[in-house]
Amino acid sequence: MTAPVPRPLAAVLDGSTPPGVLPWPAERAVADALAAGRDAGWTGTSLDLDGVADKAAFMERCVRALRLPDWFGRNWDALADCLTDLSWCPADRGRLLVVTGWQGYAAAAPDEWSIVEGVLADAVGYWRDTDTGLAVIMARGRARQGA
Repeated sequence: MTAPVPRPLAAVLDGSTPPGVLPWPAERAVADALAAGRDAGWTGTSLDLDGVADKAAFMERCVRALRLPDWFGRNWDALADCLTDLSWCPADRGRLLVVTGWQGYAAAAPDEWSIVEGVLADAVGYWRDTDTGLAVIMARGRARQGA
């Protein structure tokens, strides 16, 4: 039997609290978060940043993992635009983005990472009062993909 989903995510998925940027326990597989989102009718994806050390690599990971539209310009403003115009990523109830392996990038490029955090927080805020919110999970430790 799978352990219950941590309360912060469960509360977002059941609508009792607005979406936000949430932590994910290091000992839990990120697949559990994505499965919980899927079970609640949310669209989910994982953005693995392991090995990313600069903006160019970060943008490339975003392109691949998020399947960003062709008009994505690989810069901070374009990322913000893509995350606030999610017409390219339809969802019934909400969108869940699980970010893994981010600690190395945060340490290697703290100024860039600060921008990433701001872009993600702004996107979450933009979608907060809609029927298809955006929640971002920041996985702690080395993310475990499977159970």
